[in-house]
Amino acid sequence: MLRKEVAISTRPLQWKCVESRADSKRLNYARFILFPLMRGQGDTIAIALRRSLLGELEGTCITRAKSEKIPHEYSNIAGIEESVHEILMNLKEIVLRSNLYGTRNASICVKGPGYVTAQDIISPPSVEIVDTTQHIASLTKPIDFCIELEVERHRGYRMITPNKAKDGSFPIEAVFMPVRNANHSIHSYGNGNEKHEILFLEIWTNGSLTPKEALNEASRNLINLFIPFLHAEEQDIPLEDNLNIGAVPFLTYHDRLHKLKKNTKERVLKCTFIDQLELPSRLYNCLKRSNLYTVWDLLNKSQEDLLKIEHFNIEDVKEILDILQKHFSMDLPNNTFSLLNPLE
Repeated sequence: MLRKEVAISTRPLQWKCVESRADSKRLNYARFILFPLMRGQGDTIAIALRRSLLGELEGTCITRAKSEKIPHEYSNIAGIEESVHEILMNLKEIVLRSNLYGTRNASICVKGPGYVTAQDIISPPSVEIVDTTQHIASLTKPIDFCIELEVERHRGYRMITPNKAKDGSFPIEAVFMPVRNANHSIHSYGNGNEKHEILFLEIWTNGSLTPKEALNEASRNLINLFIPFLHAEEQDIPLEDNLNIGAVPFLTYHDRLHKLKKNTKERVLKCTFIDQLELPSRLYNCLKRSNLYTVWDLLNKSQEDLLKIEHFNIEDVKEILDILQKHFSMDLPNNTFSLLNPLE
């Protein structure tokens, strides 16, 4: 009996999307299964995944509106059916998809009469409007409706504090979470010591991510949390001991990466995902789109290879090297970056 249970439990885990649908542009649903699991593993995985799905994923929202013609949030403007507060609440509901880093500016400038919708938002190329039909305001007179917007990518929920509006600038509460809900159920099968589980996971998203993308990101976040425990024995190794920095006045890109790979075990580099480097979102997304997932992948690319990546420049390469130095405790002088002159 024991031999049979061991044979079942060592089967590789499999997952599958058994149902997927888009109920609307702003509501996607999918159901996944994961099997075979040993008793208790279903809850362990599902609870961690649900917390990661609901709290760790990043989303993009409009976080501020500006207009010098608006005296305060609860005012009414002649020729506009909605109050300023209602317009701000409508802007809060706009669903955006992006890979932006930091805050970006957007705007709306429409002449009435007519309806103002998300389609009228003039956004930067890095920002996509998921549902262009979302309503913002109704103009009943031939007036100019012009406001400036700030768009930001973050995670979680951001509340606004009262009386923060000033000089026609109004902060907007932001719900960055792209996952609306996540449920799980566990089905047991087998008898006695042969009992195993199948995990059913349901995910609803707001359309800025598909449920499959959300599951992918949530899983990667959990993996990154546990990787440091796998490398605990490596933390006391002084990586800089073998670096004779005084003898090298200027280090080229190739030299610096060679020293990093030489002084760090290959297994560590292959198991360290670029997510752990805390790269700016723009650099991280550029690397991920180029199928660079681990530090080992990154270190096996030349400077020329990195500069071929779309939207990459020499300053980005320098920033990545600085982050690698900090992450792996490489003590290199800040003024010795010959990569600013690739021919040096």
